[in-house]
Amino acid sequence: MNSLSLLWFKLWFRAREIVNYSVLGWLRKRFWMLQGMQIGPGTQIGRFSVSWPHQVCIGSACRLRETVSFQFDGICKPGPRIVIGDHCFVGAGCEFNISAEIVVGSDCLIGAGTRFIDHNHGIAAGKLIRIQKCDESPIVLGNDVWIGADCVILAGVSIGTGAVVGAGSIVTHSVPPMTIAVGVPARVVGSRNPDK
Repeated sequence: MNSLSLLWFKLWFRAREIVNYSVLGWLRKRFWMLQGMQIGPGTQIGRFSVSWPHQVCIGSACRLRETVSFQFDGICKPGPRIVIGDHCFVGAGCEFNISAEIVVGSDCLIGAGTRFIDHNHGIAAGKLIRIQKCDESPIVLGNDVWIGADCVILAGVSIGTGAVVGAGSIVTHSVPPMTIAVGVPARVVGSRNPDK
């Protein structure tokens, strides 16, 4: 590819991004805000799905890639219960599937394909699983958290400020601040503190 073709390719790519996130994104933001979603200034959103728009609050200067899903299970209740802080990145195909609450701090990075699920089905014998009451417990991420791609974060988990969760991990227990957790189930394997 010669330099002129490369330049044309880069310009086309940038123009497409501007149209998708600035022009179409502005229209998408207005559409969702008219339905009760809170979206801060400077936030860029791709196409996504949401069950109850008033349950979602996204901070300022965030970037949400394509096909993010905000699924709030249950009847219409006061919100918001899905709260994302300022300066966050949410990768393509992420799913927020909640019935209690999820709070994401500021300056967080959430890799593509990550799922947050804050409830579990009942499994008592003698009754169909699909009609049993779900147990639910909020999920909380501190500030400056990095979640790698394709992770699963389950009910009741807190991920401390500055923590890192490796790609493909399933987080079933809370992760302390400034630690690195990986695996299925995720376990702490390191620290971001230079003295440890």
